[in-house]
Amino acid sequence: MRYRVRHTTSYAYGTPVELAAHMVHLRPRPRPWQTVLSERITTAPTPARRRDGLDHFGNHVTWLFMDLPHADFEVTSHAVVDVDCPPPPAAQDTLPWEDVAQATHTPEGWQAAEFRFGTAMAPIDAEAKAYVSQSFTRGRPVLAALLELNNRFFTEFRFRAGVTSIATPVAQIMRQREGVCQDFSHALISGLRGIGLPARYTSGYIRTKPPPGQVKRQGADQSHAWVGCWLGPEHGWVDIDPTNGIVVKDEHVVLGWGRDFSDISPVRGVILGGGDHVVRVGVDLEPMDAGDAV
Repeated sequence: MRYRVRHTTSYAYGTPVELAAHMVHLRPRPRPWQTVLSERITTAPTPARRRDGLDHFGNHVTWLFMDLPHADFEVTSHAVVDVDCPPPPAAQDTLPWEDVAQATHTPEGWQAAEFRFGTAMAPIDAEAKAYVSQSFTRGRPVLAALLELNNRFFTEFRFRAGVTSIATPVAQIMRQREGVCQDFSHALISGLRGIGLPARYTSGYIRTKPPPGQVKRQGADQSHAWVGCWLGPEHGWVDIDPTNGIVVKDEHVVLGWGRDFSDISPVRGVILGGGDHVVRVGVDLEPMDAGDAV
């Protein structure tokens, strides 16, 4: 599946910003099953300096430095991406989840091990651990348990915008059972890490228009978040989307991943001045026809 991606973030400041430094994760991450055919980032105003590189997790990151007063700031990412995600392994062919947890202590699992530990936004929470443990019964294949857990989040948690913020803790999400994709991802990650499984926060997009006959996915028209879980050395990582109750296949485009949202925030920075400000975000992820120009 080929997609055209456009992601615009606009800031309107109450007073002019004198100086600004922004770090943006807005360039899709190349993967064996995700090919970035073209990508560019545009800004208004034009930055005095720009630098591109990779962060600790291997995600593409862009640093923007503004040294002239400005009352507005807009950054837009344009990309064309091919996605051909392979199906996950048969659930019953995956290791018992306890063996996966133990494998993080081996040379084959050291890269996954850093995703086992709690963070500020996805701490080891007792209620999240207890909730996850209901699916991860003794000796159960890890993917079988994970698929059941993903469906439980989809059916037992309500997608409702406006009832949480970026600072809403996992403990509150577990109590109220409602929120948005970021909340569900942090809660699921917290529970998986609580039982010793590596889990990572993945940021990206889900297609804006659903396939014919299907309902529109929750989280479209904005940045989306989901969860990667390590299945062990043989099968590696699988991505699940608890907001929509699906395994990530060809409806998602990956920007990058980290331990929680703070590692992979699309736009963050430091400004001098600005006062109160208004932020607007618009995202389109549209399928392309074979004859469309890249």
